[in-house]
Amino acid sequence: MTQKARTESGKLDVATKQFGMPLILTLAVSLASASASAQNTERSGKEVVDAVCSNCHATGAQGAPKIGNKKAWAKLAKRGLTGLTQSALQGIRQLPPHGGNPDLTDTEIERAITYMVNRSGGHWTEPISKTTPVAARSGEQIVQAQCSKCHQEGVGGAPKIGDRAAWIPLLKPGLNVVVRSAIKGHGGMPARGGMADRTDAELRSASIYMFNYGTGATKAPTGATKAPY
Repeated sequence: MTQKARTESGKLDVATKQFGMPLILTLAVSLASASASAQNTERSGKEVVDAVCSNCHATGAQGAPKIGNKKAWAKLAKRGLTGLTQSALQGIRQLPPHGGNPDLTDTEIERAITYMVNRSGGHWTEPISKTTPVAARSGEQIVQAQCSKCHQEGVGGAPKIGDRAAWIPLLKPGLNVVVRSAIKGHGGMPARGGMADRTDAELRSASIYMFNYGTGATKAPTGATKAPY
C-alpha cells in the first residue's frame, strides 16, 4: 500500500468513528473514483522522468546514465525498448524495481525510457496509452508535429505543403492510395511518417491538409475516399 493509500485509509477510519456509515459510503465512493481516475490516466515520459527518474538520471547519481549523455545512452539504446524496460521493471544494480515507484505502469516506464533516450540523441516514438484512448489530432496538428519536417521544404522529393501541382498526380489514383502508401512507408518516408501512434484517419486528414493548404479548404471532408479536387 502506498503512503497516499495509507493516509486515505486512516482518514476513513477516523470518519467512521466520528460520523457513521452514511458519510463513510460517500467517502468510499469518492476515493474509489479518484483511484480509478488515477489508474486510467497514464503520465507522459517527461512527467515520469521529472517526478521519478530525474532523481538519479539528471545528475548521473549512483552511476545512472545521465540524461543528455549521448555516448552512454547510445550504448543502452542498442538493447531496444523491450530490453531496457525489462531491466527497469525488475531492477538493475542501484535501480530498484519500477524505479522505486510501484505505482508506475509498464507503459509509463516505457515512455520515461523513450523520453530519456530521445533527450540523449535518440529518435524513438513514445508508446501510446494502453488504458486511455488517444484523442484524434487534426490534419494541421499532425503536419506541424511531423510531416512538415520534409514536406515544408520538399526534402528528399517530398511534395511540398500546398503545392497542388505536385500533389495532383499523386492523388489521381485516389486518396486511399496515398493514405495506404503513408501507412506502409514510401521512398525515404518511414511507415506512418515515423509516428507509430498516428491513426489511418489522422494520416488521411494530414494528406488533405497538405494538399489544400493555403486555399482555405484545409478540413478533411467527412467520409472522403477520393482525391479532394
